[in-house]
Amino acid sequence: MNTITIAFIVFPFLTGFIIFILPKLDRYLALMTATATLAYGLELFFHSPVSLKLLDNFGVTLLADSLSGYFIVTNALVTAAVTLYCWQTGKTAFFYGQMIILHGSLNAAFVCTDFISLYVALEVSGIAACVLIGYPRTDRSIWVALRYLFVSNIAMLFYLVGAVLVYQAHHSFSFEGLRGAPPEALALIFMGLLTKGGIFVSGLWLPMTHSESETPVSAMLSGVVVKAGVFPLVRCALLLEEINPVIRFFGLATAVLGVSYAVFEKDTKRMLAFHTVSQLGFILAAPDVGGFYALTHGLVKSALFMLAGALPTRNFKELQHKPINTYLWFALVIAGFSISGFPLLSGFGAKVLTMKNLLPWQEIAMNVVAVGTAISFAKFIFLPHAFPEQRGELRLGFWLGVILLLDGLVVANLVYYKAYNLENTLKAVAIIGAGWLAYLLIVRRVALKLPRMFEKFEDLLGVMSLISILLFWVAVRH
Repeated sequence: MNTITIAFIVFPFLTGFIIFILPKLDRYLALMTATATLAYGLELFFHSPVSLKLLDNFGVTLLADSLSGYFIVTNALVTAAVTLYCWQTGKTAFFYGQMIILHGSLNAAFVCTDFISLYVALEVSGIAACVLIGYPRTDRSIWVALRYLFVSNIAMLFYLVGAVLVYQAHHSFSFEGLRGAPPEALALIFMGLLTKGGIFVSGLWLPMTHSESETPVSAMLSGVVVKAGVFPLVRCALLLEEINPVIRFFGLATAVLGVSYAVFEKDTKRMLAFHTVSQLGFILAAPDVGGFYALTHGLVKSALFMLAGALPTRNFKELQHKPINTYLWFALVIAGFSISGFPLLSGFGAKVLTMKNLLPWQEIAMNVVAVGTAISFAKFIFLPHAFPEQRGELRLGFWLGVILLLDGLVVANLVYYKAYNLENTLKAVAIIGAGWLAYLLIVRRVALKLPRMFEKFEDLLGVMSLISILLFWVAVRH
């Protein structure tokens, strides 16, 4: 299994470069790579964890276990769906090559258990994501890409300084080196990861980046890329009990922040982007079961971005007066039901499992966030719709990608089948019903625009500094 693990890490980078040499095979190689990743990810659920010591003296190690498996399977399914989505769009080999390099760097990040190899994986993923964001080569896309790269690189510079401080204290880059490390090390590392993962106010670069990117890139970013920053936070929370409450606090805070904006957002893609911020909070609020929630969110959010990209407009007010394709609406309903926690889809089991693993001080706020989620996606569910006059309005590749992700939500529903009892079902239906009622009676009639000042480029850098000070204070108290 050790040899297979090394091959699993190397293979996407190899195929990514082959795509540049054999451009006619670009889509096939991309799909083959995603399939191989899926096979490896599923294998992790049936084998004991694989631990590899690359540089033992420096604490450079890899660990592939069931937690890694959830994130790796998410990466595989989202990449496969995006490849199918782009099949008939005329994307060049350059696009597919960069996508697979991004895919490989994310795979590497999901098996890292030390700060230096994680740094390399996150930097490669940041550069590849930047190139994909700027792929259309318009002035707007290039600015958004450079903005993303600049914020990411500054965050990772802080992170790297923190990693050096950990090594200075323990002569090891291992995650466990955070125990007993200087408080500034924890502050700098976590500030970098919170920013990279789009968590709380330090992650407010995310809404513009995800909403302004092309549809397949948005699906990749929200479905799996941001989880490269979330994964090490979950791993650290599981390894170090003293850090667990800090991670849970930021999970709660980001869930509340994201859903507060999503409820009143009138732009479809910005609403989905803010909901990415909120749903990442669910992963961190209950780290013990964060892997399953990450899988569920990755599938549904990628599907939602693909579906939103096919709508005639991004403005909810305009959509309320213009019927959309009924087939498209039905797919939106399935995805909206899942992320709201409706039974028969994996979102139900993921939310039940998460709620059961919350601490008492988190429960009220997270249940309010769940109602806010139902309010947000009622915007899609209550849209007018009609059957299209002509068949073939949407490409076959589009539907294959969406169906793959929606089928994944049905199959993943089996992961936590114990969630199906009367109490859990009634609670889920009640939360969704309350959300729909609040939407129809209040939110639909309210025109409230929340401030965007912290999304400005210059303010993002200032917020990062404030978050690092907050983290330093928390580290000193612990």
